[in-house]
Parts: sequence; C-alpha cells; structure tokens
Amino acid sequence: MFVRSIRAAFAALLLCLASTAVLAQSGYTQTRHPIVLVHGLLGFDSLLGVYDYWYGMPSELRAGGARVYVADVSASNFSEVRGEQLIRQLDSLRAIHGHAKFNLIGHSHGGPTIRYVAAVRPDLVASVTSIGAPHTGSKVADALDTTLPAGSPLRPLVAGFVNALSGFIEFLSGSRDPQNALGALASLSSRGAADFNRRFPQGMPATACGQGAAVVNGIRYYSWGGTAVLTNVLDAGDPLLGAGSLFFGFEQNDGLVGRCSSHLGVVLRDDYPWNHLDQVNQVLGLTRWFTPDPKSVLRAHANRLKNAGL
Repeated sequence: MFVRSIRAAFAALLLCLASTAVLAQSGYTQTRHPIVLVHGLLGFDSLLGVYDYWYGMPSELRAGGARVYVADVSASNFSEVRGEQLIRQLDSLRAIHGHAKFNLIGHSHGGPTIRYVAAVRPDLVASVTSIGAPHTGSKVADALDTTLPAGSPLRPLVAGFVNALSGFIEFLSGSRDPQNALGALASLSSRGAADFNRRFPQGMPATACGQGAAVVNGIRYYSWGGTAVLTNVLDAGDPLLGAGSLFFGFEQNDGLVGRCSSHLGVVLRDDYPWNHLDQVNQVLGLTRWFTPDPKSVLRAHANRLKNAGL
C-alpha cells in the first residue's frame, strides 16, 4: 500500500511538471502587453534582491511567456504619490523597451495606486487588476485614525515609527522613495477612499458590493479578494491579520480588507480562502492546504488577459 502511494504521488508530480512545461511552450501567459506587479502598504519589489513581495509569482508568469516587471513605489504614502512614481517607471519602460501599454496588477494599496495611473494616464494602461485592495477603505485604517486623532501626542510618534520602518524597507529594496505614513493612513481610510473614488470613479461599483464597469476609456477592470484570516499555523503573519479582523465585526474580510471593499470592475471572485498576505503567496507560500494556489490563479488571469487581446 505504501509503495503504491509513493508511485501515485510520483506520477502526479510528473504530470504536474509535464503540464507546466506544456503551458510554458504554449505561451499560456504571453500577454500582448507586459504585466506590471505593484505592491501594497509596507511593500517592496525584492529585499536585497533575494526575497520577493510577490513570492514566486513573477517566475510563474515568465515561465508561460509573459513579460513581467515588478514596480517599486513608496512603502507608505498617498495613493496619488505612489501613482506618480509608477507613472515615471512606466514612462521609462516605454522609452527603453518601446512598450505601448501595460497590464497593471496591484495588491492592497497597489489597487488604488494603479487606478490613479489608469485615470490620469490612460494611454499607458491596457488593463487594471486589483487584488485584495481597499477601494472603499479599510476598517483597520479607520480604527487607527480614530485611536490616534489629529492632535494626539501619540500620532506623530506612531507615524515616525512607520516612516522609519518604511524607509528601512526601501533601503533593503535599493530605493529611496519618500515615505508618508499619515498620507497612507489618509488614503486607506473610508473617508480618504470616498474622496479618491469621487475624483477617480473609473471601475467602481455603483451599488454597495456590486460590480463596476468592465471597460472604461478602453481599459479593462478586474478584481478579486479573499475572506479567510487564520490560514496556516506556521504563517507568522496570521496573528496580525487575526487582530485586524476584529475591527470588521461580522463582515467577511481578509484581516485588513472587507469583502465588498475589494470590488472593482469585473469581480472574478471575492471569497478566496486566503488572507491578505496569502493573496500574494506570502509568507513563504504558506497558505491553507487544499485551497487554490495564488500563483495558479494569477497565471490563469494572465491567460485571461492574453485571450482578451491584452
């Protein structure tokens, strides 16, 4: 019995490897326009060139033929500031490589960041895809804003700590982008998100928890999110996300973002059994067993973009 189980497992592994090879040869993820991955709050492209924010995901896309760039913007700042930084990077990529447009994929605060770019520079964007992004704000940000109101002596102290942490992350990623923790808090709060949506409504649902327009100004909009919190006992991020989930009451959430807040454009799915970090295959790929693989979901989306001529 044991030998048969080992043989079955080995056969499954060979089948998986063969399938991966076939996908790579067939150009499964080979989109017309390059894919650009944009990190969220306290994020990065790669720490010391060794540890990736999008853990294992760029290589999965490239294996299928995709051209992939990983952006690096401020770890903490206003959505608009991060968006302007991204625009400069896209303009540089266009000038150097001759790309016409880009498929932007943003996680968490990367969602509003890429929305800003699509709104002010639609000539650069073929599609916008947000993953676990707080488009109507995060209740965790609201709680922090209430606990540390303007004028509170603790507010600048906490902001200083987050700015220092953000700066250290930038140093490890080889960048020197400016940091503004209070700017990030303002952007991620419900009040800040409402103001942002008023100025940049493209792709936003017209009704609570609905879907937004699939295409705006020739740009396609997609989104997905998760509704699990504690997903792997070995994941160091789970306790923090468990604490964050307490601010949502009975609302389904991923530890930082509510289910409906993640909606933008065509909602592909809003209840993946992932928490906020699982969505980008963090930490170290420790997601819940027997659930969809975040890398496979992103790969399938790249194929979706390819089939849409993007």
